[in-house]
Amino acid sequence: MVDVLVIGAGGAGLVAAISAKESGATVKVVGKSFPTRSQTSMAQGGINAAMANVEEDSVEAHVADTIKSAQGLADEKAVYKLCEEAIESIQWLDRLGLPFSRTEEGKIAQRRLGGASGIRACYAQDYTGLKILHTLYDRASKMGIEFVNEYFLLNYITQDDGSCVSGATFLDIKTGETVEIRAKSVIVATGGYSRVYHGFSTNSTAATGDGLAAAIRAGAKLCDLEFVQFHPTGLKNSSILISESARGAGGYLLNAKKERFTDELAPRDVVARAISDEIKSGGEVYLDIRHLGEGFIDHELPQERKLAIIYEGVDPVVDLIPIKSVAHYTMGGIEVDENAMSCVEGLFATGEAANNKVHGANRLGGNSLLELIVFGRHAGSQAAQYAKANEKLFSNDEQLKKDTHYIEQIREFSSQIDFYEKRESLGKMFYEDAGIKRTDAGLKSALGVVQQLQHDITLMGPKDKSKVYNTNLVEYIEFGNVVELSEILLVGAINRNESRGAHYREDVPTKNDEVYGAAHTISWKEEGVLCVDFIA
Repeated sequence: MVDVLVIGAGGAGLVAAISAKESGATVKVVGKSFPTRSQTSMAQGGINAAMANVEEDSVEAHVADTIKSAQGLADEKAVYKLCEEAIESIQWLDRLGLPFSRTEEGKIAQRRLGGASGIRACYAQDYTGLKILHTLYDRASKMGIEFVNEYFLLNYITQDDGSCVSGATFLDIKTGETVEIRAKSVIVATGGYSRVYHGFSTNSTAATGDGLAAAIRAGAKLCDLEFVQFHPTGLKNSSILISESARGAGGYLLNAKKERFTDELAPRDVVARAISDEIKSGGEVYLDIRHLGEGFIDHELPQERKLAIIYEGVDPVVDLIPIKSVAHYTMGGIEVDENAMSCVEGLFATGEAANNKVHGANRLGGNSLLELIVFGRHAGSQAAQYAKANEKLFSNDEQLKKDTHYIEQIREFSSQIDFYEKRESLGKMFYEDAGIKRTDAGLKSALGVVQQLQHDITLMGPKDKSKVYNTNLVEYIEFGNVVELSEILLVGAINRNESRGAHYREDVPTKNDEVYGAAHTISWKEEGVLCVDFIA
């Protein structure tokens, strides 16, 4: 039994593991892929900190921007923690050897991102997340932290009354066997759930919300799943992200008439809706960075140029980049307290899998990487402290038996319905009916489809019945998690009868502070039945 089991080997998981190890805990990190393939690698724009390396800035301004963007759903204490620890977090990364871009004076370079009142985002060209990820993995490896790769999370192991966690069960993708790992505490760092919008998301195919789905099954509560941020600039045909740094550097958004139509650095929800309106009116929308010049683009935005050439067939040095807004970041997650722990004792969460109530209804650009550092370090130290104070001696293997039987059952399921086709249609439906703009009728229609998918799920089994590296089986289980979270997202969106940040209802286009105020959507299950309430 280890002290701290970290599930998810992206940026948040690595930070938490390093912190737990530094706190004297034994640590094991488990991932369904390999650490360097995590979603953190696609975070390009930068990481916020009021360092004032380019112009005057302050923690207070950073706090104000974050709270404004959150549209009334941020916890002020948590936001202050995020912003006050930002500068030290950057210095910590710098000490680890992160190769930040630099000013002529040798200071860490900064750029402005959408919704910010000033130049605040520290960056490493347009590979910020990738370089953070590699730096953290290098550090964790040198510390001797144990990694277990290609283990797919099935469920958390809890006591019979669900009061506390003592590990988790996994499918060993390499062998097809079901295994368990016992731990005194568990940190969920499995990322978000934006692949609900399959085909219309900047995220990798791994962003299926596995950690959240397992959490609500284990008795934890989920918070604000209806709030999904759409990034304004995904490539038109592939949905691959073109970083906000391109607009932060001075890029323009142009409509079909080649005219600018919005403030490129307004909050993301505002820009995404403006782009959606232009496209729906029958026109194309483009990102224009030609005026920045080839030298600047190759030095500051090399990845954006490569992505546009490879996936869209255009060279942004001389061409306009066709774009659309696509699902990018999920503000909702596992509800955690100030110690990063869920209502299930010993079950912690961090990164995009958690809801620390700092992003609210609309995340401020540059705050996601900051959150995974600040709250990842906090989750790691808290989990280590909890493990030291709580010895778990029970050895009930019922969860392992249940999940072993479940995997055996899946291999016997009928495959008369192709779940891959359903995954494609579900993603398209969500983009149209539960995406940038929503209506009561569209949301309820989508909910009917999801409930039918839940009914038919045993008719969609994997065709591949083998055990070794059965990706068909893994993707089927992922699809089941997506369907489970889809229902929660839709029920929250239907019941939130207002527009707030990224949740925009065309039929109710204004905020309703009198009814909802600072209320969060809390979802949980009782005997398998979904329950939802608004709690301030």
